[in-house]
Amino acid sequence: MERRLVSDSTDTASTFNSPVPVLSVSPVVLPAPGRAVDLELRVSAPVAGEDLPVILLSHGQGYSNHLSSLNGYAPLVNFWAAHGFAVIQPTHLSSRTLNLDPNTPGAPLHWRSRAEDMRLVLDRFDAIEAAVPQLRGRLDHSRVAVAGHSMGGHTASLLLGARLTDPNDGTEVDLADGRITAGVLLAAPGRGGDALTESVAKNMSFFSTTDFSRMSTPALVVAGDKDTSAHLTVAGPAWHADPYFLAPGPKSLLTLFDAEHGLGGVSGYDVAETTDENPERVSAVQRLTWAYLRTELHPGDPAWQTALDALTTGPDALGRIESK
Repeated sequence: MERRLVSDSTDTASTFNSPVPVLSVSPVVLPAPGRAVDLELRVSAPVAGEDLPVILLSHGQGYSNHLSSLNGYAPLVNFWAAHGFAVIQPTHLSSRTLNLDPNTPGAPLHWRSRAEDMRLVLDRFDAIEAAVPQLRGRLDHSRVAVAGHSMGGHTASLLLGARLTDPNDGTEVDLADGRITAGVLLAAPGRGGDALTESVAKNMSFFSTTDFSRMSTPALVVAGDKDTSAHLTVAGPAWHADPYFLAPGPKSLLTLFDAEHGLGGVSGYDVAETTDENPERVSAVQRLTWAYLRTELHPGDPAWQTALDALTTGPDALGRIESK
């Protein structure tokens, strides 16, 4: 199935509930013995409501100091929380804000500990609720999704079932977590092998063996058709659609026209490193990711179909949707 995504110039406000006030608390600190530093989180949620589904959001990298931390991705976090989700954002060890010794095990991207951070969060929901009294008893531990942008998309793919071979010991790495039942991959890395640049294959060899063939958890893959990521891949923009085409269903692919790696500016408001700043594009990503996760975590909820009907008809297309 393929549909075209149209501009918000059409009246789509009725598709979504009105936003509600949001509380945001940081840092929430989880003790993490054996980790270079304890795990710091931001927790954002609507100020009222019960049985809140949870999104674990994994940040990317990039040039800015603070977007790659619990302080990034406000356009997504604020929208999701204002429309009924609790959003938990860890600061991974790869964040520039931590200023870790470059010789710290796992540096510079800490691909394994990123996924382990999310598993620690899942293990410690009770501690998180205790640290944020306004949330006590309000999280729905049975409805959990993971989302990630760029390197965060790699983290999310591992939690959803993608595999790789550890370049240090040659073992197959399986970090899938069955407590996560849906995902969103935003400008995520694709396949390894000859799709990588020589520099990445040499210096980030964990990318070389990425295998999506067992990534069976439902997911929405979001890719920009101008996202060449030439520092990572020789395969061009199609590389970011690999998690859709190389994984089993059920999956959906949102391809955004003229979008580059920032997908219009999802990592922060007015971010200088966003090369394709476009508020309409960000709005489309906000709404479609919200609707997708709403329906996946509440089977039978019409949000996804309603969003598709509202946003995928008309002549002023921002992108297209296909599913399998």
